Amino acid sequence: MNSTIKLKIGLVILLLIFSGLALTPSLYHGLPDWWKKYLAPAGLKLGLDLQGGMHIVLQVDLEKAAENSLDLSASDFKAALTEKNINAVRMDSGNPKSVLFTLPNIGAIDTVKQILNERFPNLDSQIQAEAGSFPRITLQLKSSEVDFIRKNSVNQSLEIIRNRIDQFGVAEPIVLRQGENQIVVQLPGVKDPQRAMSLIGQTAQLEFKLVAEAPGLNLPQLIDEVVKAGQWREGESRKRLNLALQNRLPQGTEIYFEKTVDQKTKRESRIPILLESPVLMTGEMVKNAQVRIGGHFNEPYVSLDLTSRGGQVFASITEKSVGRRLAIVLDDIVRSAPVIREKILGGSAQISGSFTHNEATDLAIVLRVGALPAPVDIVQNLTVGASLGQDSINKGIYSGLFGTLLVVVFMAIYYRLSGVIANAAMVLNIMLLFVGLALLGATLTLPGIAGIILSIGMAVDANVLVYERMRDEFAVGKSLRAGVDAGFNRAFWSIVDGHVTTLITALALFLFGTGPIKGFAITLTLGLILNLFAVLFCCRLVYDVLFNYKLLKRLQFFHLVHNSHFDFMGVRKIAFTLSAAAALLGVVAFVQIVRGNANMGVDFSGGALLQYQAQKPFALDEVRAALTNSGHPGVELQEVTGENRLIVKIKKSEQKVGNFSDQITEVLHKEQADKGFSLESKSEIGASTSADLRSKAVISIVISMIGVMIYLALRFDFRFGIAAAIATLHDVLAVLGIVWLLDKEMTLLIITALLTLAGYSLNDTVVIFDRIRENQQKDPDLSLYEIINNSINQVLARSIITVLTVLFTVLSLFFLGGSAIHDFSFALLIGLLAGSFSSIFVASPLLSIKWGRSA
Repeated sequence: MNSTIKLKIGLVILLLIFSGLALTPSLYHGLPDWWKKYLAPAGLKLGLDLQGGMHIVLQVDLEKAAENSLDLSASDFKAALTEKNINAVRMDSGNPKSVLFTLPNIGAIDTVKQILNERFPNLDSQIQAEAGSFPRITLQLKSSEVDFIRKNSVNQSLEIIRNRIDQFGVAEPIVLRQGENQIVVQLPGVKDPQRAMSLIGQTAQLEFKLVAEAPGLNLPQLIDEVVKAGQWREGESRKRLNLALQNRLPQGTEIYFEKTVDQKTKRESRIPILLESPVLMTGEMVKNAQVRIGGHFNEPYVSLDLTSRGGQVFASITEKSVGRRLAIVLDDIVRSAPVIREKILGGSAQISGSFTHNEATDLAIVLRVGALPAPVDIVQNLTVGASLGQDSINKGIYSGLFGTLLVVVFMAIYYRLSGVIANAAMVLNIMLLFVGLALLGATLTLPGIAGIILSIGMAVDANVLVYERMRDEFAVGKSLRAGVDAGFNRAFWSIVDGHVTTLITALALFLFGTGPIKGFAITLTLGLILNLFAVLFCCRLVYDVLFNYKLLKRLQFFHLVHNSHFDFMGVRKIAFTLSAAAALLGVVAFVQIVRGNANMGVDFSGGALLQYQAQKPFALDEVRAALTNSGHPGVELQEVTGENRLIVKIKKSEQKVGNFSDQITEVLHKEQADKGFSLESKSEIGASTSADLRSKAVISIVISMIGVMIYLALRFDFRFGIAAAIATLHDVLAVLGIVWLLDKEMTLLIITALLTLAGYSLNDTVVIFDRIRENQQKDPDLSLYEIINNSINQVLARSIITVLTVLFTVLSLFFLGGSAIHDFSFALLIGLLAGSFSSIFVASPLLSIKWGRSA
């Protein structure tokens, strides 16, 4: 054995040993730290759809952040005027980006200008003083200040949310920025999604204010009068209420609402309370917050340790206000307002207010790490229960094993020894794929499993190309070794071209896809790249070793297609007619989808997709009637046959996520209590996110088509690039048309399927193109008509075998993969047929059309 082969064998053995070591953390978690540090940080990570958890996209309200900053400056400005005995009245400016004050007289203007110049450099001001009217001051944030707030609000919110989650105790959370104003939060394995949501979204603006002394003032009556006058109603902002009542309230006071909970009935109520406007102390002076138990009812409360400055301020407040009530305001709600009995030293305070232990714990967390600078809206919420995640794993494993088994058996029967070698390469490819995912820290998702299963079928295609080339070489009388060498050498560029075109579509998915779609793109990309190594290096090495030890005497292949001589070009007009009809259907479908006349999934329409597991069988009509009677008439229902699962779809275009899941769950628990419904997963998407997903889906398709056309034009000829792009677009439109015609739901997974089949179709097309180019060089005297016919017939067996192997894996996905990827696998099945048809009957005949320079 020569040294080159020994080095190659040594390399493969080292790679196998390293792969085993890198995958060990995925199977055994009690390894030393150095093992994980140098081999794989944490082994293979499972996505939320496989282990359960939450995927949340938060959108920071940047406009509100600027408004909050302006409002705070306006309050400080008014307090500064009060110190100078200037009574300024805040008016409704009609513009949230500006604040309007009126002054009692013109004589106060110079003092106002001095205060603005000295203490408020972040504000632009306009002063209007006309004879016979009160002077008016309009305040706005400077543009530089607005830019600073917008740039820093998301980063500040990101750090605060990350700190809150770290203290919440979720293992391996992911918190990262996305785009200009969004934050992605992933919480794998979280047990209490609702509590996590509350903790993440709570702004926690803490303020201390004195309760105003206003005897004889009937706040409920005042509020009732304002409501009857149409100036305010329940649910509107507190600021609007105070503007409506500012001339009827004592100067420097505001109405707040105090949250109280009845100890017996646990019923919450909101009682109006009048507070003095100046903020005496804020949450910035809180050093630490802990949960304690005590009080008259032995309830949880939050104990505050103040900073040195905070302790001094709090001591001063309590000393000056003995006998008065001090309101503790959290997020504009008064949580408690105890009476100050004496001066409080020691730098500590407490917040009580009928908390549960979890509420007190979460409040302590948000106070420890600070308040969010602006509200955050939840624009996407995907929650998967652990039981559903395990079910997805089981189905993914079963479908994967069964599909792989079918391919293994077929290859072993059809190619005998060579099939066994191909199967060994496929197993190596899968193992290296898992190693790659572990080393990259990538996450394995359910669509990722689909990508692995699909790459198994596509990986076999490379070996099929080599073996069919070997068959051709043996047919012309070459020796065993010469035929094997020629098989690998002649198939090399066909394999590379096919893989590159598929990788272009995977790249488009990765760049513009989201969440699970990226997982699919990563696994497909890794599978294709590693397949080049497994086939072109490892398989070749096996043959070299067999030849070196003289163990290979002959190779036998089964014959499925014998010397085909079909006139494919002769039926091109019929094929073009069928293709044009399929493409026209796809164009109609696309127009209808754009117009909204299609079964759009929650991904693209916005709304909620909820999945429930019932303990007993249920009647869909009864569930529909219960929801309709409870005020949900437009809800779409679907039963997963044989699994006692209910899928609920609510399609509503709202900017942020609502509480659809809570409403539907409450109805099911009340009206169908005997069926035992439990929420397994939910996906809630706001309108802004769904619009973004729609645009990214279109961009993915356009980018992949342009990329493929450019590559083929460079590798072959401009005519080849155009023909391949047209044939691929035909496949996408044909599948889109059939899916629309059958009223299948348009989701991100359908888009993934379209791009995947585009890559598969291109792979098949490129192989035929490669043979056409080769025959052009070999037989330059033949007409293009004859060359195309001969080339298609020569690779026909390979095309059929490739379709069969991919079909095995996709059928396995379709029947065993579960409802989550049923439509995905259905689209792939249709696409396999469309892609095979277009590669043979559309792409190649298109080369005969005179539309550019000669091939």
